[in-house]
Amino acid sequence: MTVDETDRGREYDIVIVGGGMVGISLALLLNRQALQGSEQRPRRILLVEAQEISLSKGTGYSASFDARSTALSWSSRKIYQLIGVWPELKTQVSEIAQIHVSDRSHMGLTRIDAQEAGVEALGYVVENRWLGSVLHKQLAATDIEVRDAVSIESIRPLAAGMRLSVGGQVIDTRLLVIADGADSSTAKKLGIQTQRHDYNQTGIIANLCLQKSHAGVAYERFTDQGPMALLPLSNFAGRPRSALVWTQPNDVAQTLMSADDQSFLEQLQQRFGHRLGRFQQVGERISYPLALTTSAEQVRRNLVVMGNAAHSLHPVAGQGFNLSLRDAAALADSLAQVANDQLGDLETLERYQQRQAADQCNTVIFSDSLPKLFGISSSAAALGRNAGLVAMDLVPALRNGFARFGMGMATSEAGNQ
Repeated sequence: MTVDETDRGREYDIVIVGGGMVGISLALLLNRQALQGSEQRPRRILLVEAQEISLSKGTGYSASFDARSTALSWSSRKIYQLIGVWPELKTQVSEIAQIHVSDRSHMGLTRIDAQEAGVEALGYVVENRWLGSVLHKQLAATDIEVRDAVSIESIRPLAAGMRLSVGGQVIDTRLLVIADGADSSTAKKLGIQTQRHDYNQTGIIANLCLQKSHAGVAYERFTDQGPMALLPLSNFAGRPRSALVWTQPNDVAQTLMSADDQSFLEQLQQRFGHRLGRFQQVGERISYPLALTTSAEQVRRNLVVMGNAAHSLHPVAGQGFNLSLRDAAALADSLAQVANDQLGDLETLERYQQRQAADQCNTVIFSDSLPKLFGISSSAAALGRNAGLVAMDLVPALRNGFARFGMGMATSEAGNQ
């Protein structure tokens, strides 16, 4: 359908393209602020998703051994407390009580402890299905409009907003938020370029059944072929589980993906060790290429790019989704301070971007540099790395600084300065 500039479309204050976890979280944050007694007209918010979204008052959740999961930082917990979903969400999360960081074949290691950091948990691991069902339930209880199973046919800037053709319908909005994932087709329609750095590595994710309980410990183990992480999951059918994220060179990953379960577990055991006893079972394996992608633009007049569409990171430290949530909270806070007719003002959106610049820069550099640092095979580099791990293990201030960064506390504080 061709959109005529003279037509008036259905009008919204904010349209969010992308109904994944970031897009829904942003919509709920915006809705919460609209309920805080503002004297102006309540904002009309539309969420657009290409896939079908099933909204109901119930959760529609059932446990699965193979369920994919996400690590939530302490800052993400605070955000979900803010929008009122944490009490229900926490009933099905696994707490990270300690993080154990080591360098394979070297003596250096460090342990970061929640009790020492003065928090209930360093983070939480949640099954994506559970997180999605809780967010959907909360979304169904709001006045946010949802259009699912539709595509964005066209986008045109207007004098005071954006005009979209969505599933054959003309829609006008003061502010368009693009949150439809990496390699965003919506951003491409507006000529927004992305910068991509391939790591020439593949991420393998799967759930494991363990011989020993993980006791709430998340393991980050660096090897000469790439980092691996084992994150604590809740027991399934009485058996302890961990979620595996294993980074490997592309050719090695291809071999591992084609190996039978026993061979896969044997090779994993050799690389990880026996801190959790013998690995008993591996579930469905999923692989994906690893790359750092960043959007060349995050804001224009009447436009914000967010989530993986703005920055897709290496999974080594589990920071990508948590950074996107902090972005969403910062944007919602920035928009709460302006009138409806100022939602798309470039000055307003640039203030948001400046607020998040330090957080984004620090998190991207950290996630990009860590695997590179531990991937250097020289003896001098190994000595330096392990000296750093030993120093961190011996000096509480260093451990606490690292813990605050991982929990999103230091980065979000930097962004608020």
